[in-house]
Order: sequence, then structure tokens, then C-alpha cells
Amino acid sequence: MKHAYWVEHWVTLDVYFTLYYAFRVIFVHAGPCISLVVLNLLLFRAMRDAQLKRDKLFKENRKNECKRLRDSNCTTLMLIVVVTVFLMTEIPLAVVTVLHIISSSIKEILDYSVANLLVLFTNFFIIVSYPINFAIYCGMSRQFRETFKELFIRGSVQINRKHGAGGSSRYSLVNGPRTCTNESLL
Repeated sequence: MKHAYWVEHWVTLDVYFTLYYAFRVIFVHAGPCISLVVLNLLLFRAMRDAQLKRDKLFKENRKNECKRLRDSNCTTLMLIVVVTVFLMTEIPLAVVTVLHIISSSIKEILDYSVANLLVLFTNFFIIVSYPINFAIYCGMSRQFRETFKELFIRGSVQINRKHGAGGSSRYSLVNGPRTCTNESLL
């Protein structure tokens, strides 16, 4: 493997790779993970406030508004769970990367046979998180389940034969159930 001239002679390999991995940790791992944790906490707080508002609406017997707020809370909770699963797979990888940077540039503290095993398990859990996310969507979203059943269990999107080739399907692939007859076919 050959490195660029400017890396070998002007910057040096140690400085280059230290900067590369520091950039990676800050902007690929730590920054997004910290942002997601903060946003998750804000979402959770907003969801708690919405639940208090829902309880108040329920006591005032305003059931339509109460139902809309409940549906919104379910979607927010689903988002929090999906982001949490993502963080559970991303944070260990960030920790191993930071340990690699410290071990490579400052002091040898990492046993690379253990590090390789950690990366292997982390990659395995990243792959396992995909079907877990699918299960979360199925378990927490009625609209996702209905759309999934319509598309994959009952067959592809059914075209209404009365309207011919330019007819409208019962479901829009983007917007879910159709509620208006003049909606264009996607």
C-alpha cells in the first residue's frame, strides 16, 4: 500500500491517521450519537407533556383530539425505540474506534484480538438490528402492518378494474390509504 506524497512527507502518517480517526469519531460517531441522544430525550419529554395533555383532554371528554394525540404519541414512541436500537449498535463501535485511536497514537492499551472480536460482534448486532427494526415497525404501527399486508400478503397493489388502466389503487405507496377519488396514481 502506498500513501500520497503529501501524507508521507509533509504531514506524516501518524498525524494524518490521528486526524482522520479523530474526524471520524467526532463527525461520524460521537456527534451524531450525542445529537440522537439529545433529540431522543427531547422527544421523550415532549411525549410526556403530550400524555399529560391527552389525560386532560380525556377528562374533558374530547375524544377525537385525544385519539389524534395518542396516535402521534405512538409514532413518537416508535421513533424513540428505533433510534435507541440504532444507538445500542453504534455506540460500542464508537468506543472501539476511540480505543484504537488511543492505542495507535498515544499508548498501546488495546489487545487487537479482543478488539477484532468486539468489532465482529458489533457488526453482527448491526445486522441483527435490521429485522429488529422491522419487528418494531410491525409491532408499533398499525398503518405499517396494514400496508405491508396489502402489498405482500394479499398481493401487489390492487388496481381497481372499474377505472381501467388509469384507475386508482386502494393504497398509495407513499401516503397510505387513499381518502380522495381525485388523487393521482403514484
